[in-house]
Amino acid sequence: MHIGTKTGYGYALALLMGMPMLLPGTLEAADNLSFRGVLVADACTLRPGDEAVQWDLRDVSIKYLYLYSRTLGMPFQLHLEGCNTTVGSSVTVTFSGNESLVLPGLLALDGGSRATGVAIGIETPADRPLPLNTASDEQALSNGNNTITLKAYIRGEPQAIASQSITAGTFRATSTFTLHYP
Repeated sequence: MHIGTKTGYGYALALLMGMPMLLPGTLEAADNLSFRGVLVADACTLRPGDEAVQWDLRDVSIKYLYLYSRTLGMPFQLHLEGCNTTVGSSVTVTFSGNESLVLPGLLALDGGSRATGVAIGIETPADRPLPLNTASDEQALSNGNNTITLKAYIRGEPQAIASQSITAGTFRATSTFTLHYP
């Protein structure tokens, strides 16, 4: 193809795009499309890379879950940058996702996971549970950079622990978090 020449498709497309103007009875309506929205000023921006956090909960022994029912929480962080306290002085975080039917408030494993009999929980650094679809306590912000620290853990389902039927294998659980500046 030479630069500057039109292919047959280009001519056909140009012809088709011009067709509505050539058809009799075509009317042009004025102002029949509008767009609306709201521009907001968030107090902070999420550090690039933190919008899609992947966290490896390491290998966990099924025997450990049979003994203790859950793992210790492993910390993870969300980094907020350029915070402006005149726009918002605090932040909450809410996690949502596919909730476990057996362990309400915990995240169910995604389809395709080989492991069974467990769910993923989120908690505060003080070991206080943060159930899905529940906003965290407000965290005060300071101007500049701030960090939200939370922990994730694996909990065995009570019946799977009692019957010792937790299945070993790889797993994945997916959640979406929302930051709110009250």
